[in-house]
Amino acid sequence: MGLILLGLAGNSIQLVPDGTLLLHGAIIIIMVVVLNRTLFRPINRILEERDRRTKGLLSEAEQTVIRVDESLRQYERTLRGARAEGYQLQERERAEAIREREGQIASARELLSNQTSTEKEQIRSQAEVARTTLSQEARGIALRISSQILGRPVAGEGD
Repeated sequence: MGLILLGLAGNSIQLVPDGTLLLHGAIIIIMVVVLNRTLFRPINRILEERDRRTKGLLSEAEQTVIRVDESLRQYERTLRGARAEGYQLQERERAEAIREREGQIASARELLSNQTSTEKEQIRSQAEVARTTLSQEARGIALRISSQILGRPVAGEGD
């Protein structure tokens, strides 16, 4: 293997720096300058513009998302406030209905109590009248029965 390498080394080209090396270096520098001005700068400008637009659109999208989030939070706050107000109104109406119902119940109880008292008084007076009437009728019947049994008038019959 060593012989093969030596054989190849003998046939190889050896580069010796000469004046063409400077020419090649100058051509490369000119190519870099020309390519930079004609190709790389316009492409870089286009890429920067695209990045700027993309970042601008992303920034606008982020701002839109922030505005939407803020609007959503505001909506939720408003909704919670409206719900709380609705619940308070509902509670006030319920309390008012309960007070009104209790007032009606109290009025009905008072009315029933008054009617009951009036009815009891009427029943007492009717019972008194009935007792008086029954007592008088019972005396009259007793006197008649006594007169018939005795066959003579009994004292108090003529009264």
